[in-house]
Amino acid sequence: MTLGLTAAIAILLTLPQAPAVAAPANPSDASLSAARSAQDAAAAEVGRISALVAVAETDLQRAGLVVEAANDAYREAEGRLDEATAAAAAAADALRLAQAEVTTAQADVATLGRESYMRSDSINSLAALVSADGPTELLDRAATLRLLGDQRTDTLEGLRVAEARQADADAMARATVTEHQAAAAEAEESKTEAEAQMAVFQSAMQTASAQMSAYQQQLQEAEVALLALQGQRNAYQAWQDEQSRQRAAEQARAAAATQAAAEAAARARQAPAPVSSSSTPANGVRTPVVIGSGVAPTSGQFSTCFETRWGVMHKGLDIAAPIGTPIYAPVAGRVIRAGSATGYGLAVYIQHDDGSVSVYGHIDDFFVTAGERVSAGQLIAEVGNRGQSTGPHLHFQVNTDGLHAGAVNPVTWLAQYGVSMGGRCR
Repeated sequence: MTLGLTAAIAILLTLPQAPAVAAPANPSDASLSAARSAQDAAAAEVGRISALVAVAETDLQRAGLVVEAANDAYREAEGRLDEATAAAAAAADALRLAQAEVTTAQADVATLGRESYMRSDSINSLAALVSADGPTELLDRAATLRLLGDQRTDTLEGLRVAEARQADADAMARATVTEHQAAAAEAEESKTEAEAQMAVFQSAMQTASAQMSAYQQQLQEAEVALLALQGQRNAYQAWQDEQSRQRAAEQARAAAATQAAAEAAARARQAPAPVSSSSTPANGVRTPVVIGSGVAPTSGQFSTCFETRWGVMHKGLDIAAPIGTPIYAPVAGRVIRAGSATGYGLAVYIQHDDGSVSVYGHIDDFFVTAGERVSAGQLIAEVGNRGQSTGPHLHFQVNTDGLHAGAVNPVTWLAQYGVSMGGRCR
């Protein structure tokens, strides 16, 4: 063995060798294609169900407006029926008064001239005049008889009027109550139908949402599977690249060793004694975010304005906000009702100094009582999701004809007190 070959072998033996790394799993193209197809199919179903969810949300919102309108009508009918009931009670009082007047009139007739009713007036009058002791008593008795006749006539006329009043009051009371009972029953039927329709849409919404959740889970699993396979493929490609780099490095080291061996052999031939040489390879170093006199009732985003949608009039503002968001009295007034309310679950009603009544529906809790005087900006309740509601929000309404009627645009009403909430509602 020549000295040059010996030196080359020695140099090669001193070079660092890269540790052997086992090849990672390499998924097939068919596996990757199947995973992509599964992801695409799940994504398509998510898109399809998303469209169904959007339709269901629109249907549910529309049903919510119908229910709210039906509840408005029902509350108004209830109010009218309460008024009719009060009128009937007043009519009953009038009946009792008329009956008392009848009784009084009958007693007056008996007191003033019972005998003149039981016997002939002409005989009674003649006997009274003939039995008089002198002209003075005769004149007194004649005057008494005339007064008795006049009073009897007036009393009998009063009796006839009282009886007519009794009959009229009775008929009016019965007609009024019957009319408003029919209106209340009709409003109740409409409300029940609207609530049933809303229940159907709520069920459809829940079903669509459940399907959406299931397909989103499938999509997520398909994405994870594809990412895993793609990761394996990437890892395998990286391993291949590393293997190629290592081979190139080894080839470069071998070439360098061969060159070094040749140079060593040449020097050995020129020198009398063998020359040993060594080479130390270099190691790489890894370098290593109250306006005017009034106050906004709450904060949030308008979801529905004072407007007609899908042919239904929405009589207030719906302000979407998280449950527990504070609700304030926009202007001073007196609380006239606080508690359970049809359709709203819980509601507060405040009558203001201008006679209008502001309504706060679907609240989660309230902090005022009926009869209490509140000031502008006072905390009265919290936003909730009670009653016939499609999500956490405040239904803010302003009525000008009692508790339930004469709704006006709350935006315009608030503007009178210098309050502008911005947003899309005008």
